[in-house]
Amino acid sequence: MQLTQTKDTLANQQKADNKKNIAGALALATCALLGTDVNATEQDWQFDSAFLFYGEIERVMAAEAMVNAKKEFADEQVLNVRLTLDTLTGASANGAVAQPYVQTFTRPSGKGQYQINANDTPLDNTFHDTRVQLNAQWTQPLAPNYTASAGVHLSKEYDYLSLGINGNLAIDFNQKNTTLSLGLSHFQDTFTPEGGLPKPYAAMLIGDSESPTWDQSFANTRIGDSETKTTTDFLIGLTQVINRRMLMQLNYSHSVVDGYLTDPFKVLSLVDEQGLSQAQLYENRPDQRTKQSVYWQSKYHFDNSIMDLSYRYMWDDWNIKSHTVDTRYRFLFSDNSYLEPHVRYYQQSAAEFYQPFLNQNQALPEFASADYRIGEMNAYTLGLKYGLRLSDGNDFALRVEYYSQNPTDAGFSAPGALANQDLYPSIDALILQFSYSF
Repeated sequence: MQLTQTKDTLANQQKADNKKNIAGALALATCALLGTDVNATEQDWQFDSAFLFYGEIERVMAAEAMVNAKKEFADEQVLNVRLTLDTLTGASANGAVAQPYVQTFTRPSGKGQYQINANDTPLDNTFHDTRVQLNAQWTQPLAPNYTASAGVHLSKEYDYLSLGINGNLAIDFNQKNTTLSLGLSHFQDTFTPEGGLPKPYAAMLIGDSESPTWDQSFANTRIGDSETKTTTDFLIGLTQVINRRMLMQLNYSHSVVDGYLTDPFKVLSLVDEQGLSQAQLYENRPDQRTKQSVYWQSKYHFDNSIMDLSYRYMWDDWNIKSHTVDTRYRFLFSDNSYLEPHVRYYQQSAAEFYQPFLNQNQALPEFASADYRIGEMNAYTLGLKYGLRLSDGNDFALRVEYYSQNPTDAGFSAPGALANQDLYPSIDALILQFSYSF
């Protein structure tokens, strides 16, 4: 199962390239943030490592380990290889609404059932996965003021395989104070969930999973064993050196996703006029999504501090719109250490087919999902990071953050018993990250 919000917190870091152009200016700003010497000419392998823990209260927990290796060759050729291993465990909301009585659900595999106490949000506590991801990127100049890079991506989970390629071109002009960046990537993903893919709006089977007819009855709610999707991303960006202290960047991205976009683990509660659940129906989403976004970032280096401020606006044809404001302010100390507060705010509107539940007396819509991740919400992150350049020249950093996600009511009327239930529970999480560069 993919958890977008969870994985968005698993941030990887790497050192900037040492180039005498706009990339050099970018490196100056980034390396100042990382406490790295931009003038280093060492050609040996350089390594960045990090371990991250993400834990939601009574829900999902994630642990990630990452190692990035970089090698600089002649003529400014650079090879980056990154290996990531993460595990996800815990309980994940299945999309059903809380009820004033005990509810029984069948596990996604069809083997076994679990019960949810009265007035509790239904969570499937069998959620677990391990992911291994490998990325490799080669960068080299093509001609004066032209730099190209190409990369490959491989990610494997228990029930998910992702393969991807990407290419980027950077063009320097305006006396190397401006860089135009063009990027294109393509991913091919295959999803093979345990228990197969449910039929849209099929009712979850509840009963004796040991009965002789169970397997056939469960199979009748499935449409197959696997599905695929493709994602194609295009990005165009402009980076400008404003002066010796300030750097600014503006990007536009366009993404097209085609294929199986439904979450086979999510259901919707079908309720009567009293708000009581009559069945759990598997969700159904469109098989195409187009996303666009604009991103602005500015970095300013004061005498003893660095400010990093960014804003991102995203919109798609599911009618989701989001705003993200992210700011970091790094205080530099004389002992080669720094302290960096971090504040991030995120606000999102709901997809046009988002519904927290379905009404029994209304016709089924073409598409519907009760997944809170595509519902209306706001979220914020508050964090603090401490970094230190060690006596041997290596870098150490520790980051601690608090994350709060708050789904909100997008204007749905809750009938009967649902009026007394928390249909939009908040999620709080703790993030800890340790990183070491050598």
